[in-house]
Amino acid sequence: MKLPATLRALGYRNFRLFFAGQLISLVGTWMQSVSQAWLVYRLTRSSALLGAVGFAGQIPVFLLSAVGGIVADRYSRRNIVVATQTASMALAFTLAALTLTGSIRIWQIFVLASLLGVTNAFDIPARQAFIVEMVGKRDLMNAIALNSSMFNASRVVGPAVAGLLVASIGEGWCFFVNGISFVAVIAGLLLMDVKRREPLNLAASPISRLVEGFQFVIRNQPVHTILILLGIVSVTGMPYTVLMPIFADRILHGGAKALGELSSVAGVGALAGAFLLASRKDVRGLGRWVGLAALGFGASLAAFAASRQLWLSAAILVPTGFSIMIQMGSSNTLIQSMVPDHLRGRVMSVYSMMFMGMAPIGSLIAGTAAARFGAPVTVGAAGLVSMAAAAVFWVRLPKIQTGVRSLIVAQEMAAGIPPQEAVGGSLELDPE
Repeated sequence: MKLPATLRALGYRNFRLFFAGQLISLVGTWMQSVSQAWLVYRLTRSSALLGAVGFAGQIPVFLLSAVGGIVADRYSRRNIVVATQTASMALAFTLAALTLTGSIRIWQIFVLASLLGVTNAFDIPARQAFIVEMVGKRDLMNAIALNSSMFNASRVVGPAVAGLLVASIGEGWCFFVNGISFVAVIAGLLLMDVKRREPLNLAASPISRLVEGFQFVIRNQPVHTILILLGIVSVTGMPYTVLMPIFADRILHGGAKALGELSSVAGVGALAGAFLLASRKDVRGLGRWVGLAALGFGASLAAFAASRQLWLSAAILVPTGFSIMIQMGSSNTLIQSMVPDHLRGRVMSVYSMMFMGMAPIGSLIAGTAAARFGAPVTVGAAGLVSMAAAAVFWVRLPKIQTGVRSLIVAQEMAAGIPPQEAVGGSLELDPE
């Protein structure tokens, strides 16, 4: 049976296994994320510590992703993801045991969050680079979009379930369910039939391999321009999620249930953005989408900061989630389309550093700023900074289009795809 164009990546058996397992596992991941934030808030009532735990959980991605990229280019990416998912499962069960027995302490949350961050530093580059092995370059854009849609579909369900469970039976059971959910993704990965890749050049030193990946990013203006915008939005805008318990409780007066609802509606918007990306067949116009999405994200954050009604705040988070999904997905697609496969893991590690690795710095700043100036002022200021960065990107966009086109055409021709098909039958990425 022929699949609709929006679902064409599901025609690959390996991607179907990956998709099904991840869909189950990510529901648990979102449950743990929301529950852990509420647990920290319940134990401390401190916005600064909310930011500090966010920092502890994500700073390893910034510090170690480059190493994770080398590993992803050297070893089997499937096996790396199996190992990281197994480690994540063990950490979830540990957190569940400590919470359910009533022995959990804030320092233990810091330690477990940090260990999960180390795991993610190796998981994210390998996972992102593994997608192309499951579907090939022709359907890479669709696979990235469907992967994002899966991530955000779970974001709709997970937080809502977590909000109900936390309010009724506590955070520990959410952590336990998350641990169980990893069985699905590990089973899916082990059932895959993956072709062996040519290994990375063993004669080169790890330092030279690390430098090679950064050199590609630095020398190619389109790549580093997209990544810089992603990093700015990540460090200023994304930490709003760390402060969400404060908005849910002190500002909107809804408690844990409201926290789950707010996290879910942001996922609804992101899911819509992912489906929109999945419906596209080529990369034309994605540079423009990146700039507009960053602008929309900043404007939505500023509006969210000003709201004092739960229903209005929830409504505003729909375009917030939609915008960050469009920016993240479009940036991911463009970069993966421009990078040669032997550098894919290392370049995607830089992507991880900018998207997730910069967020902990923002979380720490946001938590500290919120303690002094209040959460609404902090999030509102972050929205304005994101809008300013988007405006600068928009001004520079015409200058990078030629570089984007030449890099994409070069990589597609190397894969045996005629240049006329490299960007969907046209070499104009951003037609008037």
